[in-house]
Amino acid sequence: MAGKLYIIGDLSDREATKALADKINAQGPFDTIIHNAGIYQGDGKRLAEVNTFAPYLLTALVKLPPRLIYLSSGLHSNGQAKLEQLAGDCKGIGYGDTKLHILLLTKALAKRYPSIKVNAVNPGWVPTKMGGAGAPDDLQKGYETQLWLATHPDATASGQYYFHQHPQAYNQAADDEQLQDEFLKVCERVTGVKIREQ
Repeated sequence: MAGKLYIIGDLSDREATKALADKINAQGPFDTIIHNAGIYQGDGKRLAEVNTFAPYLLTALVKLPPRLIYLSSGLHSNGQAKLEQLAGDCKGIGYGDTKLHILLLTKALAKRYPSIKVNAVNPGWVPTKMGGAGAPDDLQKGYETQLWLATHPDATASGQYYFHQHPQAYNQAADDEQLQDEFLKVCERVTGVKIREQ
């Protein structure tokens, strides 16, 4: 299809994710990158690979755009960082934990990259393949915030957690700068890849 590009990668496979980063770099640079891929169910290892380590790796390896957007979830509010498990076999890590990881990543990057707009979004429980046909939230509102953050000139904040284009209350553990730094160190140690300086 003219004007459209599809690059496919397996985010549950670390080497495939690194190869995907190379393919993305061959097509960039981009104005915005939205880290949207994720899984809801699976064992802790698979959840961590797809929902935590893959966005970390892609952020570390893909050329940085002016805007970065990460999909979190309202379920992050009951999540825990569980860094010891994340550094080990990931046993006991759940979906909410990985979505707290995304918010930790967002906050850490907003601090590290002051010239880049880095934000997280709760799209709501919307009727997608993951959310199911009976999900109560509006599908259009589920993507409008990402579109707004990606394109609108008024979307100038960074380090925020948004729901329906408004900053939303979130798990305050994400503001712990020591926890953010420890999270990045665990990701670096596990993946062998360091987040770059801007």
